[in-house]
Amino acid sequence: MTALPTASRPNIILDCDPGHDDALAIVVAARYANLLGITTVSGNAPIESTTYNALVMKDLLGLDVPVHQGAARPLIAPPQYAAYVHGESGLDGADLPAPTSSPDSTDAVGYIIDMCRENEGLWLVPTGPLTNIAMALRLAPDIADRIAGISLMGGGTFGNRTTAAEFNIWVDPEAADIVFECGQRLIMAGLHLTHQFRATQKRIDSVRSLPGRLAHVLGDLMQFFTDTYMRRHHGMDGGAVHDPLAIFALTHPELFETKQSHVVIELAGTHTRGMTLIDTRDLREVKDANCEVLMHVDAERAFDLMIDAIASFSR
Repeated sequence: MTALPTASRPNIILDCDPGHDDALAIVVAARYANLLGITTVSGNAPIESTTYNALVMKDLLGLDVPVHQGAARPLIAPPQYAAYVHGESGLDGADLPAPTSSPDSTDAVGYIIDMCRENEGLWLVPTGPLTNIAMALRLAPDIADRIAGISLMGGGTFGNRTTAAEFNIWVDPEAADIVFECGQRLIMAGLHLTHQFRATQKRIDSVRSLPGRLAHVLGDLMQFFTDTYMRRHHGMDGGAVHDPLAIFALTHPELFETKQSHVVIELAGTHTRGMTLIDTRDLREVKDANCEVLMHVDAERAFDLMIDAIASFSR
């Protein structure tokens, strides 16, 4: 498989909180999109760790893109982390080299605003809590009319951090509410989709069989991630590799079945705070759709594409 021609690749800023699946999203974005920059947010680990991990991946891939550190905490709620999935570092499970580069700034929000104004039609791709994106939209409302849209990993028809809420939305539901109300095109890769895209042992072994250091590192990371998932879930045959699907939604939309829906964020529910409430009613009073909800993915083809991306950078 080959990468898309340069002219047809979407221009993106990847806003992430690496995180094992974010690390794989960086690989996919670098291979199949025009990755203009990486911004980091607190989520899977504290901001210092997610920024460090983004720099590790930048250096491992040999990328010439800026990395800007962003929000250290949600808009209102206290920070929450996911060491129970990703380990204390956010990327436990592999012997990672120390980064040789440094963040280009600690003003990810300012960078996002500037890039949206300078590059009409770019996509924002958040794969962590939506704090940076919400802050940018609040500080510079004009950027909503300048971007092509926002393709995010988050939400879904069920939760993982709580019964109703997926982690990224649960961490900062106020930020998610701002994003879902922004009026721009939204694409949502939720848990009901991402649980179809799993790092099974066969797929991990396929990565490990590739030559080069990157494949070895990512194979170890995927093994840690999958082992954690299988310990925590009933009946899972591999870790759900959530974040690359927000990239593939832009670079390979033919992989997906979608549904246009009206989605709102629950902010106050005792048991449902952070829930993405997807209106599936067949009633005339249902509000117009504000989100393209990804429902199904061709997981085999998508995983082949991800392996191709890893192979292209592994030396």
